[in-house]
Parts: sequence; structure tokens; C-alpha cells
Amino acid sequence: MNRILIAEDEERIASFVHKGLRSNGFTPTVVGDGVTAYDYAMSGDFDLMILDIGLPGLDGFSVLDQLRGSGSTLPVVILTARDSVSDTVAGLEGGADDYMGKPFRFEELLARVRLRLRETGSAETTVISHGDVSLDLRTRRASVGHRVVDLSAREFALAETLLRNAGQVLSREQLLSHVWGYDFDPGSNVVDVYVRYLRRKLGPECIETVRGMGYRFTR
Repeated sequence: MNRILIAEDEERIASFVHKGLRSNGFTPTVVGDGVTAYDYAMSGDFDLMILDIGLPGLDGFSVLDQLRGSGSTLPVVILTARDSVSDTVAGLEGGADDYMGKPFRFEELLARVRLRLRETGSAETTVISHGDVSLDLRTRRASVGHRVVDLSAREFALAETLLRNAGQVLSREQLLSHVWGYDFDPGSNVVDVYVRYLRRKLGPECIETVRGMGYRFTR
């Protein structure tokens, strides 16, 4: 199980990323300042770090500079509200492996984390399945039995979240947060719409509606 260090001082975003990673099979740890981020990153206990630039005490660029200066090859995905070309270049030239601007969608962050872990040979299982439904996380292909099913990126992300938590009830708010991002509209019915899409493609019996609570993958 991959261990992910989240260096983020905005509690709402840190909690959102932590919950999303944990629900996808990772072991995340959150720190809220640059000094602690550097110490944890140098401990050898983590497989990747998600690093915010605007950390107190020691900013993300300084953490990255000290990390690489100390010889660490820990994969680093920078996460920041700064999206100028100069900041992007500075982050990548400073030794970051990837760069994402805020706001972001969790599914994209998850894909980037998996890509960097694969490159270092630390990736988790690339195929998840329950019953006769399987998702290949590397090729982004879905199948029901021997039948390949064409899913959009959002449908795949929703199916993956449900499949990883098969048998558990996930609320609409949880699904919105994991699949649509931390700036989701809690009043939206988009989850219900996409559940209908998945039922048509994966089978009407695969996702159970638990009245007043949410949805559960049962197939």
C-alpha cells in the first residue's frame, strides 16, 4: 500500500485529498508546514509527496530545493494556486515531477499520482474488480464479463470510487467530493445522472440506491 505525504496548510483541501487517497487504497499523511514536510519527506517512510507551494515556515519551492539538494529522489507533485508559466517552470526545474494548479479535480490528481508511482516502480494494483465488473486503471478500460464497456472519464472515476468501496454506502456528498472536486455544488443532482449512465452500461443491478443515504456497488 503506497504511502503519500500531503503537505498542505489549507485544512479543507488537505482533508479532501486525504479522504480521496485513502478511499483509493493509499495511506496518506497530512502535514501543514514546510519544515515538517521536509523532515517527513526525508524520513524514507513515503513513496510520493503532494506539495503545496504556499506553506508557512518554509515554502514549497524551498522544501523542494532542500529535498533535492539532500539527494532525495522522492516523487513530488506540486499543488498550488499559482498557475503562471514562470511558477510552473520554476517548480519543474527545481525537481518536481509534476505540477497541478488549484482548483483541481481529484480524478486528475489521482491519475498523476499513479503515473509517478508507476515510473518509480511503486504503483499499486492496476486492475480492480468486483463480481464480473473490472476496471483497468492503466488503460482506463472497463469490462463486464468478457464485454468491453466504453466509459467517459467521469463515468470511469465514479465507477472506480464505487468499486473500491464495494458493499459500502457512499453518500452523494462523498461521491461529489471524490469525483467532481472540493469545490463541488452540494445541491447538484449530477451524481444521480451519472449513476443512471453507469447502470445502463454496467447493468441496472450493479448499483443499489440506499434511500436517504446514497449508493452502494453490489454486483
